[in-house]
Amino acid sequence: MLEQELAGGPWWPYVLMTVGALATYFWRALGVALSGRIDAGSRLFEWVACVAYAMLAGLISRMILLPNGPLAETATADRVAGAAIALAIFFLTRRNVGLGVAAGAGALVLITLGRTLF
Repeated sequence: MLEQELAGGPWWPYVLMTVGALATYFWRALGVALSGRIDAGSRLFEWVACVAYAMLAGLISRMILLPNGPLAETATADRVAGAAIALAIFFLTRRNVGLGVAAGAGALVLITLGRTLF
């Protein structure tokens, strides 16, 4: 009975939003508090940056090679071509991330649309 009252209360979404916000902003506040004490040129900071880039590369590779959801319905060659176009535009536009992402996404949409129409 108590579980039904807790789960169905009109205040439940507010509790979830508050807990989520506290969890998020706690780490942000900790980062702001410690940012003045971190030496950006230190070996530890370089290692953390390398790990972050490696994780990002792994996640992008997984999205291309082993996608989930609607992306899994596209051909692997289409995803690889979209990623190659995104990378090319990124480097051709002096490392503009926005243009690279937009070009890759647009290329994937156009390639997939072209494959379904023809």
